[in-house]
Amino acid sequence: MIYKQSISVVAPTYNDSEVIHELIKRLSPVLESITADYEIILVDDGSRDDSWLQMLAVRQANASIKAVRLSRNFGQQSAIAAGLSLTSKELIVLMDSDLQDRPEDIPVLIDALLADEKATMAIAQWEERKDSRFKLAVSRLFQRVSNSITEIHTMPRLGIFRVMKKSVVEELRNFPEKTATTVSLLYYIGSRYVAVPLKRDARFAGKSGYNLSKMLALTFARIFSFSMFPIRIVTYLGALLCVGSMMAALALIIYKLVGNVVAGWTSMMVLMLFLFGLNFAFLGVLGEYIGRIFLETKQRPKFMIDEIV
Repeated sequence: MIYKQSISVVAPTYNDSEVIHELIKRLSPVLESITADYEIILVDDGSRDDSWLQMLAVRQANASIKAVRLSRNFGQQSAIAAGLSLTSKELIVLMDSDLQDRPEDIPVLIDALLADEKATMAIAQWEERKDSRFKLAVSRLFQRVSNSITEIHTMPRLGIFRVMKKSVVEELRNFPEKTATTVSLLYYIGSRYVAVPLKRDARFAGKSGYNLSKMLALTFARIFSFSMFPIRIVTYLGALLCVGSMMAALALIIYKLVGNVVAGWTSMMVLMLFLFGLNFAFLGVLGEYIGRIFLETKQRPKFMIDEIV
């Protein structure tokens, strides 16, 4: 089927030199079969291998490819933002470059989007994922925590792989936040979306760049950018401890008046260590919010583009 809409595909890459040629080999025929006007935007997020050279090589063979090189590694979410800022077509496809998102499924997402007149996004909902049990467990936990304590509520098992109307990307430009992730903002906008059941393949080559620290960073970014829950918990817990301390103090005064001396340095030290640890936890939560305020007020760019070919 040939769609009348033009299509942009954004694929961030990081150390994916083994994948780029295969990605274009599978992606280009799909796009050529469904539209007369398309572009592929590959964003090199400061790769340490020869990904950039491979991107230039595929660019020479296909003039519809736009190769974008960031000045350093800013992270996947910033690379996505960079790619979206350069799109010019009516429909925008966002996908991973490792071929876990299958290019052949793009028409399925487009059909689902166009079938719902009110929808502005069609998002892959994974029926099956060939990832490690640990990664699957962390993903499920992230989704549940996000739905429980933030303003963002999503369906389970949604991926980055999606098709969006141009209006969504234009609306995204009204949110110049630096600390909120791009995908989180896409949900926060409140655009109506349809979930499309798809299967997710294993990586074509290489290793995933998402380790535990990066997963936790994404989780904290969403929680502290879209929720006041952590600081409210700190407030409630602090008030509860204050009341408990006053009750304990009253009990000690009564024991003293009746002549009973309260002994036990061990229990006192345990209590002090607990309260000190709690204070540091409070400071950590406050620091997360203050740090984000600091970064937002400096208005540094979310990414820096070094070269576009």
